[in-house]
Amino acid sequence: MTQAANQSGFRIEKDSMGEKSLPDSAYYGIQTLRAMENFPISGLRPLPTYVEACVLIKKATAIANGELGCIPEELSKVIVQAADEVLDGKLRDQFVVDVYQAGAGTSHHMNVNEVLANRGLELLGDAKGNYGRLSPNDHVNYGQSTNDVIPTAIRIGSLLALKRTLYPALESMIHHVAAKADEFKDVVKSGRTHLQDAVPVRLGEGFRAWSVILADHLRRLKMASADLTQLGLGGSAAGTGLNTHPKYRGRSAELLSELIGVDVAPAPHLMAAMQSMSPFVNMSGCLRNLAQDLAKISHDLRLMDSGPKTGFKEIKLPPVQPGSSIMPGKYNPVMAEMTSMVCFQVMGHDQAIALCAQAGQLELNVMMPLIAFDLIHSIEILGNTIGALGDRCIAGIEAVPERCEAYAEGSLALVTALNTHLPGGYLTAAAIAKESLETGKSLRQIVLERELIPEDKLTEILDLNRMSTLPQDT
Repeated sequence: MTQAANQSGFRIEKDSMGEKSLPDSAYYGIQTLRAMENFPISGLRPLPTYVEACVLIKKATAIANGELGCIPEELSKVIVQAADEVLDGKLRDQFVVDVYQAGAGTSHHMNVNEVLANRGLELLGDAKGNYGRLSPNDHVNYGQSTNDVIPTAIRIGSLLALKRTLYPALESMIHHVAAKADEFKDVVKSGRTHLQDAVPVRLGEGFRAWSVILADHLRRLKMASADLTQLGLGGSAAGTGLNTHPKYRGRSAELLSELIGVDVAPAPHLMAAMQSMSPFVNMSGCLRNLAQDLAKISHDLRLMDSGPKTGFKEIKLPPVQPGSSIMPGKYNPVMAEMTSMVCFQVMGHDQAIALCAQAGQLELNVMMPLIAFDLIHSIEILGNTIGALGDRCIAGIEAVPERCEAYAEGSLALVTALNTHLPGGYLTAAAIAKESLETGKSLRQIVLERELIPEDKLTEILDLNRMSTLPQDT
């Protein structure tokens, strides 16, 4: 690099394809620049959690390679120092490669290698781009390949996102829903099947059912995450471990376990870990499954809060912002609406991940950049959504007991309780329901007029509390 180049604010870097000029302020290098020129696709940059996962891998491998004598100790230390700065939030604007990029993620991978190398050179008192002293390929990337780093980064990034975002949000949501189940345990409402009147139920038990559903999803997610803890790091280019120290993969896994607070270990077969995207498909499927039930819950909330004059209005969702630019005093169930949109996005990501997973060939899947973005994005937006829905909606829900009771008492489905007490059973009960609907008479009135059941017995049969109580194990 010439002094004139430094004074002009630019530097020249060289790779196997030739030379390019870069702003001297840039910490990325020539391979990143080529990717920026080749892939001006979406404007989407790598997710911060994904960047962090990649940098954590570089930190662990630099420590391992330094300890094992594969790279000079001095270089190991500055790579770790540069990595720590990025992990502290610095230089994040230097990770610039579009999500839609070179297959397998080589462009983003080299972006990470170049940023750490150039910051390391600064820490050594040297100039950016002087890769003869500290190389993105020969030192930062020693013993590594895009082909084992990127699937490992997807695993690490997903584990971080689950631990930090989705697990705590889901646990908090379960708590909120269970609290509402206790609060509403004595509120009887009309059940509805096919959006038609059904037998009475407890509002609280409906919330209890949701808490059980969400707890089951949390259990499934944790089971699926176990597959993410088996790392293919150390497989190098094709899963054979070429150019790696015999102790490298074990030591790197130990260090990553310490860094992320989750126990990870080398995969039993490195080629399998490189080729198969099934752990990501499995996790994505669990996210899709959660999204489907969460969307259903959000739709139920909107229905139960519909109105206030012309809908169900069995519950009141807390108003969080004005709902209309033209209709004064209108409030909409915006948290539930947002939830549905996020759930639909997660379902779309799952389909994309499934298509990517089957599109690998031979020793490698080249669709990993999209899998990385969609999987980690799904975990984080679901976690953020569940957290917001729980805190800003579920926690503030109020019941409207008088509305619930009126619907329950007026439901024609109460006739179901008479089936076993009427001569003619189901058919007689159906005739009574039809007459009630046509004449406006209550079920009680028709039964008493026909002298089918004594009044005291009828009162016992049509007791809403008894009908809506769940059976207990004996």
